[in-house]
Amino acid sequence: MSAHATPETAQHDPGLSRRTLGVPAITFMIIAASAPLTVVAGGVTTSFAVTESLGVPLGFLLIAVILAVFAVGYTAMSRYITNAGAFYAYIAQGIGRPLGVGASLVALVAYNAMQIGIYGLFGFQLSIFLETKFGFASPWWVWILLCIVVVGVLGVNRVDLSAKVLGVLVALEFLVVIVFDIVALGHAPEGVTAAALNPAALFGPALGIILVFGVAAFMGFEGAAIYGEEAKDPKRTVPRATYAAVAIIGVFYAFSAWAFSVGIGPSQVVEQSQTFGPDLMFVFMTDQVGVIFSDIMTLLFLTSLFAALQAFHNAVARYFFSLGREGVLPTWFSRTSRSGAPWAGSVAQTVIAVVVVAGFALTGDAFGAAESMFGDMAFLYPVLTMFTWLTNTGAAALVLLMAVIAVAVICFFRRNNRGLSVWTTVIAPVVSGLALLWVFIMILSNFQLMLDQDEPNATTFILPGMIFVAAIVGIIWALVLRARKPEIYRQIGHGTEPGAYGTEMVDVVEQ
Repeated sequence: MSAHATPETAQHDPGLSRRTLGVPAITFMIIAASAPLTVVAGGVTTSFAVTESLGVPLGFLLIAVILAVFAVGYTAMSRYITNAGAFYAYIAQGIGRPLGVGASLVALVAYNAMQIGIYGLFGFQLSIFLETKFGFASPWWVWILLCIVVVGVLGVNRVDLSAKVLGVLVALEFLVVIVFDIVALGHAPEGVTAAALNPAALFGPALGIILVFGVAAFMGFEGAAIYGEEAKDPKRTVPRATYAAVAIIGVFYAFSAWAFSVGIGPSQVVEQSQTFGPDLMFVFMTDQVGVIFSDIMTLLFLTSLFAALQAFHNAVARYFFSLGREGVLPTWFSRTSRSGAPWAGSVAQTVIAVVVVAGFALTGDAFGAAESMFGDMAFLYPVLTMFTWLTNTGAAALVLLMAVIAVAVICFFRRNNRGLSVWTTVIAPVVSGLALLWVFIMILSNFQLMLDQDEPNATTFILPGMIFVAAIVGIIWALVLRARKPEIYRQIGHGTEPGAYGTEMVDVVEQ
């Protein structure tokens, strides 16, 4: 039974599926959220173009190191807290319940923003591809709505089904990027040079911007803890999957970014990235291999986006489940299917996606905002608004949450260090927390640049402002619960695995 279940949900809802996911499955879902092909095609070229620096490959490695240090305390905490709400539960138990609820709403904003933002790029890319290849012109939002249905169907089924689908898609992504890397290193117009691996290219004036644009490529790596209740062995599976994902993502992105610089030429990669943007990878492969392989890459680019959409959808559904189970949100959100899928949370995320996409579609097409805002570039409306606005907002929120988690780790183990080392309970969280806070400040100070705005406008402030508003609303709601429903307030962040209700939960409630 769940920690805060009504008699109805207690009798009919089995909770999340248990002992379902192993290390490979969770690792694939983490990597799927980061969308490898999307990062290499879009993220790497954007970083080269905006930073005008060759330090991008080493930037990925530096971010991987920061996140690996962060994972020391984060995964140590995961051994003692198993909760689908992850960040929410960690902060609630580490720092306090009000901040935990505030963090939960920030997490919902972050994951929803990341997921819905990616829909914008997916709809645009698919509509453009169909028009280019078959002359079939179609509204971008039509394909998004169809994709939402597919993602929603997978979301209400067993999580291992999603894991299998994502595993296949991620494997195909890696394969095509590896082919690109080999072709790039073989072409090498200026020779296979280590110019982009020179530390001086990273540790210069562009360092902050490189990290700002690079950190988004890792968003979703923290998601292993979200699947803790469904892991075969949470105390081992979550840490192993987290470290594996950070290592694989960091090394793979760094190597591919370096191969990109070699394939285009270190002296040309910045200029070419500014000229072609994310199309550079496809233009290069068309010239070197042929249009057929480029088309295959385009299709896999779309499946890469789909994999990320599914991964973030699953994360949102589990946050809703956790918050509903503990009474922070209506208990309806804790509903699960007989197979253990959080169907209520999945449906809620699907509805949110439909509403937001409809809002952007109506504003852009029906009300003419696309043409009035972008003129001849109106066809890029879903990319320049939905994708750019929402994914950058989501990434900023997740970086802030990780910085707060570092504090939560210190506070949690300060009360009882469980025999762990000072490195695990203090030094690693302090170092990574300060680094992540610095990255968050850099994101805020460069938000206009991230949105590709010549001058700041309302969105420059409203979008990051949503993060702080969500945190404040959550804190206020927690204080309301403390005053009006103390029995619910006491259980905030203390949801347990299904079937654990009893003595263990009584002990938690009495704390």
